[in-house]
Amino acid sequence: MVIQINSKLYKRQGKAIHNFDLTLPEPIADLAKETIKNPYNFDFLTIGREASERDLELALIDHIQKFLLELGEGFAYLGKQYPLHVGQSDFFLDLLFYHIKLRTFVVVELKVKEFQPEFAGKINFYLNVLRHPSDQPGIGNLFSYPAIKIKFQ
Repeated sequence: MVIQINSKLYKRQGKAIHNFDLTLPEPIADLAKETIKNPYNFDFLTIGREASERDLELALIDHIQKFLLELGEGFAYLGKQYPLHVGQSDFFLDLLFYHIKLRTFVVVELKVKEFQPEFAGKINFYLNVLRHPSDQPGIGNLFSYPAIKIKFQ
């Protein structure tokens, strides 16, 4: 709780750009909005500016407890480089979570560069493959500079 107060969570929660009002049913859309933040505060990481996406992924996993606290309540960690097999092709999700309260998968893609439209298409593909009929529509979360706050070494 002290960490959330010190990091000014109240100013960041629900502030990220999203399409939840258009893609999710009303009660789920409201919960999903409160789940995301802008920016996410990963200042517990100790990586350099030259860090690759893989370096960022490994640093977050090394600090999984702090990462889950920053994500918020209800997230269950399912894995890194989570394999998806579609037809004859293999795909690997950077990080995969399941949100227990929302009853949905949460795909996290890590990018160390500015947003590009194909990132959204990739996340949407993953969410469509993962979704089970009993799940709510999934949530894709793209962590890219500058949408994440990191204290570089």
